[in-house]
Amino acid sequence: MNILVIDVGGTHTKVVATGHPNKVKFDSGPALTPAQMVDGVKALTAGWKFDAVSIGYPGPVVKGRPMVEPRHLGPGWKAFNFNKAFGKPVRVINDAAMQALGIYEGGRMLFLGLGTGLGTALIVDHVLLPMELAHLPYKKGRTYEETIGLKGLERSGKKKWRKRVVEIGLALRTALQVDYVVLGGGNARLLDGLPPGLRLGQNSHAFRGGFRLWDKVQNAQYPARTGYRPA
Repeated sequence: MNILVIDVGGTHTKVVATGHPNKVKFDSGPALTPAQMVDGVKALTAGWKFDAVSIGYPGPVVKGRPMVEPRHLGPGWKAFNFNKAFGKPVRVINDAAMQALGIYEGGRMLFLGLGTGLGTALIVDHVLLPMELAHLPYKKGRTYEETIGLKGLERSGKKKWRKRVVEIGLALRTALQVDYVVLGGGNARLLDGLPPGLRLGQNSHAFRGGFRLWDKVQNAQYPARTGYRPA
């Protein structure tokens, strides 16, 4: 089966597919609607052959459907029919959960996606649990997302931002009793010298997660809480 994987972000929408491993992308932004996203993907992938689509969505997803409109994109995502728009079977999953699925190596893992916002997902013994930690209060009236998301990086500068990422990562590791915390997303590239218990991820893991959504073995390991059944 040939899979098209779409990672929808607040800044860029990235696309890869079976047989097309080199990432292509276009700008997202606060006005991007789902119809515009589909048109942009189709323009970049003209001539590509695929049987199914995986979409990493920057917001809560339940039973394969967005539950709220995204904070950093345009309107219309909740009610949009992606299957009809692409003319193929489509599976939608939270973008942080998709990247977590791609990087998971067993045990108890927390994923923090450091991008325009802050994506979070927990995997415990092969059970994937998308989470919404980003908007919980942290310090000084700011949320976790406002502290270590893009706005936090721009406000604090790299040095202070790196320190806060490590502090939050270690605190959440202790609070959630996980074996390791993976720091992914576009801004993870700014990190280095992480302490034990924190690991760097790569955006490419999101695409691996998108392929795994359609893999029979992986779907057998990730049961009904993911909202998907084996293909």
